[in-house]
Amino acid sequence: MGTFQIEGGHSLKGEIIPQGAKNEALQILCAVLLTSEKVIIENIPDIVDVNKLITILENLGVKIQKQAKGTFSFIADDINLSYLESDLFKEEGSSLRGSIMIVGPLLARFGKGYIPRPGGDKIGRRRLDTHFQGFINLGAEFRYNREERFYGVEAPEGLKGAYMLLDQASVTGTANIIMAAVLAKGTTTIYNAACEPYIQQLCKMLNSMGANISGVGSNLLVIEGVTSLNGCNHRVLPDMIEIGSWIGLAAMTRSELTIKDVSWENLGIIPETFRKLGITLNKVGDDIHIPAQEEYEIQGYIDGSILTVADAPWPGFTPDLLSIVLVMCTQAKGSVLIHQKMFESRLFFVDKLIDMGAKIILCDPHRATVIGHNFKSSLRATTMVSPDIRAGISLLIAALSAEGNSTIHNIEQIDRGYENIVERLQAIGAKITRTDS
Repeated sequence: MGTFQIEGGHSLKGEIIPQGAKNEALQILCAVLLTSEKVIIENIPDIVDVNKLITILENLGVKIQKQAKGTFSFIADDINLSYLESDLFKEEGSSLRGSIMIVGPLLARFGKGYIPRPGGDKIGRRRLDTHFQGFINLGAEFRYNREERFYGVEAPEGLKGAYMLLDQASVTGTANIIMAAVLAKGTTTIYNAACEPYIQQLCKMLNSMGANISGVGSNLLVIEGVTSLNGCNHRVLPDMIEIGSWIGLAAMTRSELTIKDVSWENLGIIPETFRKLGITLNKVGDDIHIPAQEEYEIQGYIDGSILTVADAPWPGFTPDLLSIVLVMCTQAKGSVLIHQKMFESRLFFVDKLIDMGAKIILCDPHRATVIGHNFKSSLRATTMVSPDIRAGISLLIAALSAEGNSTIHNIEQIDRGYENIVERLQAIGAKITRTDS
């Protein structure tokens, strides 16, 4: 198990380049299964979850070549479907939640897809009904082996377009259904579709391959099925979650940072949300410049009531940044209510922040009130265990702001979502080292 040793209390300075978006990369990589032609993808992040998916694709028979840092070519012209029934796949697929998105492409192109119950963060219930109900709507037959915890869908006669109203705007569910529908016969209409920039990127990529998807960017997608798709070149967006993480880091350490090439047009309300929390963000070309701030004050509402930061489907605020916002507000001037609607276990990491001296009231599994210190007292260094990716990076930010030496164990959770984080933080002045046992 890996460990971070952090000497906190230092301000940072410099430039940091966000990695490619993890959540987009997982979708885009699965989409290479939809064609036998070459697909070239740029800006793929070198992180554990993405590398696990690349290994699964390789074991499926996809020919993969690394062309440059973050750039790979994929040719899925000789797929080994027997791998799906192997013990190796049951082990590899169950360790990665994103592996669920290979099912849609395999079902569309080969008439069947299987997946063991996938893993991922322990942040609450993350049901898969939206995925499989979408496949059923397209004409697939569903089965679940409870003993082996193995899902399967088959459509030996092919898929047929259908109208469907999704029960929730699931990002991975929408992506999976889109990939299944692009090769279905007829018209598929998906209402209450997720419309995150990553879904838009997937649709743009598929359209460049010859798919016919309209309504991109909205929650109503219309897909006219085609018989086959071509290859393409695609570039993954910068990771908005990492961008938000670096904003939180700059605020907590009172540092001047420049985040390069952030793709402002795809950040939605993220910059404005941080501004409501008192953070100064300057747009310089396509960069974000954050000046060093001695304090930042949370805005209230017009009627004087406490500000609430809540997650919501896009274009609302992404749930993956609520942990960052929460830790950042521990040193703000003022108070805020954090409302995590989507996952009932994601706020449980606050007990570690309370141990560090943060003033947080956990109202229930979904809500926490944070009373900011305004830097009048520093957080205390401590020893912690990272429970998941986003809580892990939040605890790391807290440790970098705290006076003294902190230790964070189980940092493999952070590795799942952040590329070369030690080297990148050291480059801007952070006092952090890593040991692996």
